[in-house]
Amino acid sequence: MKHILICGKRNSGKTELFERLLKACRMPVYGFQSCITATREDGFHEIHMFAIEDRERRPTEENLIGICNRSERTVNLPVFETLGVSLLEAKPDGILVMDELGFMEAEAPAFVDAVLRRLDGDIPVLATVRAGDLGSDFLDRVRMHPKAALYTVSPEKADALYEELLPVIEEWNEVLQC
Repeated sequence: MKHILICGKRNSGKTELFERLLKACRMPVYGFQSCITATREDGFHEIHMFAIEDRERRPTEENLIGICNRSERTVNLPVFETLGVSLLEAKPDGILVMDELGFMEAEAPAFVDAVLRRLDGDIPVLATVRAGDLGSDFLDRVRMHPKAALYTVSPEKADALYEELLPVIEEWNEVLQC
């Protein structure tokens, strides 16, 4: 059973596909979701990391992973190394989700190690991976991981990919409920 990695460019539908697949999960889901939480007056976006089960999603300094615009970025590596690593704790009764793996965490060695160890493991992983950043050692290792299958999504392919991946999620449901 391979892990599922959904890759795509910005606005390709990867998060929407990810969320549709999550709704099909009948087992516990662990991990994180990162998202833009605010666009500031100076044009920079704040990006925060949340536990997947956190419904409040309150942005704080403790979960602020970065601030960026199209050409500049500031990454808060200590958040990846503490909160990020703790959210990757694997639990054998469910699946681990990572939305989204990208360039920001590439310089956070404990986080990178935790991601790669989870991909090496047997607990199912559902992740979204940023497209581009070719030559990023971390993202290349994720995308080419031997225990993972990489699916590239586009708006035109999202529904077909959902139909293709749904049986995998259903298989995970059955295996983990035994």
